[in-house]
Amino acid sequence: MKEPLVPVIPMSHTAHIRSHRKPRRSATSSIALRAGVAGGVLSMAAAGASASASAAEPVTQTIELPTLTADLSAQVAQSAAATQQAAANYELRAERDAAAAKAATEAKKDLAEAKKKAEAKKKAAEAARKAAAERANRSTERATLSASASTSTSVSAPAGGSVATVIAFLKAQVGDAYVMGATGPNAWDCSSLVQAAYKQVGVDLPRVSQDQSMAGTDVPLSSVQVGDILYWGGKGSAYHVGVYIGDGQYLDAANPSKGVVIQDLSGYPASGAVRVL
Repeated sequence: MKEPLVPVIPMSHTAHIRSHRKPRRSATSSIALRAGVAGGVLSMAAAGASASASAAEPVTQTIELPTLTADLSAQVAQSAAATQQAAANYELRAERDAAAAKAATEAKKDLAEAKKKAEAKKKAAEAARKAAAERANRSTERATLSASASTSTSVSAPAGGSVATVIAFLKAQVGDAYVMGATGPNAWDCSSLVQAAYKQVGVDLPRVSQDQSMAGTDVPLSSVQVGDILYWGGKGSAYHVGVYIGDGQYLDAANPSKGVVIQDLSGYPASGAVRVL
């Protein structure tokens, strides 16, 4: 029977020397050593980083913000309300100033318009007064002329009377002035021109238009002929006269602005007509 084999474990050539043997360290000591080394390294790194940061950045003072208390909140709200009220007051004052300026402008405009209307009214009153005075003077002149004129209101034309002569005389006066009471040779009123025209053929007419409307024979306007006297107003109270010259036209001393002119009868229809030739 063979003996069991014993395993041979090779050893170091220095294993038999005691001084060369290293004492075995426990796991606890190894871990503590490693922790100490690591802690030292970390402490040195932190110190270095702190020193580096201290060298790179200046030291500043930390200012603590005040705590927003209830009183401070109330003061802020009160200040905001005061600012808003001041803005509202300013806006209201600006609106009032603008309204006052607008009212002043309108008042000035109304005053100017009132003055303008007053002046126009004054001018109208003066014109009416002058017109009334002229009418009064005209009535007085007509009354005077009527009193001094012939009282005959019936005129018979002479046998040799010529309508052409009357018309020629009238046309020769076209362009002369109209002057109330004038009797020629360069200025006439309506009745003096008619009287002078018929006097050329020996027909003696009254001086004023009222009496001339009563002279001769009444003629319907639809049958009027050249040489007939036209009158405006009532018969016996006519205020204007002219002479029909044919083709729907008449010749008269119209007024101060026109003088002696030829006009269309359609534009100013006569009230009646009389024939003296």
